[in-house]
Amino acid sequence: MWLLYQFPLCPFSRKVRLLLGEKGIGYDLVRESPWAMRDEFLDLNPAGTTPVMADADKGVTLIDSQAICEYFEETVEKFPLISGTAAGRAEVRRLTAFFDQNFYGDVVGPLLHERMKKRLIERAPPDARILREAMKRANVHMDYMDYLLDHRSWMAGGTLSLADIAAAAHLSVADYLGGIDWQGHEPVRRWYAGFKSRPSFRPLLSERMEVITPPAHYEKPDF
Repeated sequence: MWLLYQFPLCPFSRKVRLLLGEKGIGYDLVRESPWAMRDEFLDLNPAGTTPVMADADKGVTLIDSQAICEYFEETVEKFPLISGTAAGRAEVRRLTAFFDQNFYGDVVGPLLHERMKKRLIERAPPDARILREAMKRANVHMDYMDYLLDHRSWMAGGTLSLADIAAAAHLSVADYLGGIDWQGHEPVRRWYAGFKSRPSFRPLLSERMEVITPPAHYEKPDF
């Protein structure tokens, strides 16, 4: 059985969990707080980051969300998430990188630091200026997402792909932390409402991070 080392608000772990859910792959969750620098976890991943997937029976350890997703995309034929023409697959990978790098760096990373890590680890108040800037950048990125969804059925084209999964994973964490203003973003709101109704997504929405409460609309598919 696969073990997935993660914590509830890790967007990269959510990305992996959504892919596993869509493909129907079984696994057990192991709660891991990477900031604790636990020796047993560092033995698995010296970089000390989540997610990590391990199967002791197979002798396989997978590190990094994109590497994990690509592994299962290559080894499990069910519900392909990087498919189509070479150009189409390139677009899926481009947008997946956009959400993992740009959206995370501008929005999710700062929100996690200010609203989760400062509270749980540093016991310090958040910096309002950084929060305002993260929310401002979220609005800019969502304008781009609106544009994509105005011209496509899904983020990267005509079918659900890893780009949608990455987008939903990061957006869900930002929304949990109160960093998303949904007004004026109807295309993204409709797309995300549909995603929240998928069986693969429901377990994520029911989880909570200790002492951090999401907005009232967070778990509702219709919001």
